[in-house]
Amino acid sequence: MKYISIFVIAVILSSCKKFLEENPQSFISEDQFYKTQDDAIAAINAVYFMLNSGGIQTPYNTLFNTGMNMGSDDEDPGPGATSADVRSLSVQSQSSSNLRIYEIWQQHYSAIKRANVALDKIPQIDFDEDLKNRLLHEAKFLRALYYFNLVRLYGGVPLITSYQTYISPGDYAVARSSAEEVYAQIEKDLTEAASELPDKYSGSDIGRATAGAAKSLLAKVYLTEASIPLKNTSKYANAVKIAEEALSPKDGGTGTYGYDLINSYEQVFLPAYKNGIEHIFSAQFKSNSLGQGNSEASRPILSGVPGLRGNYAHMVRYYKNGNDNFFNIYKIYNPKDQRRDVTFVRYFTSPTNGKRYALPLNNSAVPNDSTPFFNKLWDPDAQAVPTESASNVAIIRYADLLLIHAEAENELNGPTAKAYKSINRIRNRAGLPDLTSGLTKDQFRDSVYLDRRLELVFEYQRWFDLIRQKDASGNGTLLKNLYAVGKTNGTEKNYLYPIPQSEIDNNKLLQGHQNPGWD
Repeated sequence: MKYISIFVIAVILSSCKKFLEENPQSFISEDQFYKTQDDAIAAINAVYFMLNSGGIQTPYNTLFNTGMNMGSDDEDPGPGATSADVRSLSVQSQSSSNLRIYEIWQQHYSAIKRANVALDKIPQIDFDEDLKNRLLHEAKFLRALYYFNLVRLYGGVPLITSYQTYISPGDYAVARSSAEEVYAQIEKDLTEAASELPDKYSGSDIGRATAGAAKSLLAKVYLTEASIPLKNTSKYANAVKIAEEALSPKDGGTGTYGYDLINSYEQVFLPAYKNGIEHIFSAQFKSNSLGQGNSEASRPILSGVPGLRGNYAHMVRYYKNGNDNFFNIYKIYNPKDQRRDVTFVRYFTSPTNGKRYALPLNNSAVPNDSTPFFNKLWDPDAQAVPTESASNVAIIRYADLLLIHAEAENELNGPTAKAYKSINRIRNRAGLPDLTSGLTKDQFRDSVYLDRRLELVFEYQRWFDLIRQKDASGNGTLLKNLYAVGKTNGTEKNYLYPIPQSEIDNNKLLQGHQNPGWD
């Protein structure tokens, strides 16, 4: 898909002087745009563009990693991550003025504005009604995704669902809606999108939102609502129902979308196989095309390797475990788990001189121990310039859907045969045996949590899981997990990010409504 950024002039100045009466030569006014089918497509493409726009940090192009994953129990800023905002966030000592927390907020609302513009303007354009209907529901899907991210990170947020064209700055002030109200809008948008979007696309449209993507994301929304902090456990039944409408018949579902696991875990992440049967919805990346490469791919690469442009900004989190002073996520995997050596590499081979480069660890508890590096976004065709990786970022893939189903089914009915079937599909693809039979509900839940961690590491999922998962008593496990890896600054307030201070300063209706503990 071509991503087109739309620039419009909202204010036209007038003057009696002749040189000020000339029409702008390099801009298109809003009244001149939104006239044709191509304009409508461009408006929707502009909403997709915010998933991964080139040149700036956007959610699925670096920002979620530096603004979210860094704070998890799996990841840390490496030597190449020099931002004080990133480093403070990684140890949960951030403030409401943290730049990354502001950027996540700002980028999501920028995308939501574009979706609202499209939903307002496209109905006024005369073109094919079927295409018009599809485009409008793509906008609803994307708006739901952006709000889903916001409500999970910040709680209740200003809910804006129309194009704002006010003159007075004060009119743009919008109060926070409750988290429940935001979720209700997300459900509405995704339900409507699921009923109207096509099952699949062809040609250059591949990668757009589908009916199956809307249902899969809706299942995840329901599971999240049933989890911490809302604990609306009635939503587990919704999650199971909708997940089974997206699951393929071979997995006990009624979905007609053709989803399945790719046989090889390695192929899931290689650009040659992107948008395949496992990829329900992804942020799309393309090499050497107006900065649309996946710049995140270079950041876990060891710096100083001849012929590789890595800056080692992202590294695994090390912590003490028994006598091992360098324990990390890599060591949690069963050595037979095929996911481990796809997710990580232990050295890099220079394309210039053929030598291997690694970082040994002085770890007496583990002889010959060395540093693991995240590797999921590696593009073998972009070795010289890893920032031009064509690797997509999976926002939701079939493995995630199977785990959503397993978790929701267990919470609703206990560890049934259906729940076991879904998690065993994940384990078997990884080369592991079926999960032990006869587990209790609590034991099965912990097993699902572990497989989510191992399956989805470095896919911008871990923090979202940390803030919603629970123990056998129903209490949140965020702080327990952070403390276990030595991130002991965390407190209850870290379940939500602070509302950015600049937003509070500029929006009088947000003043006095900061999240608890962040004042």
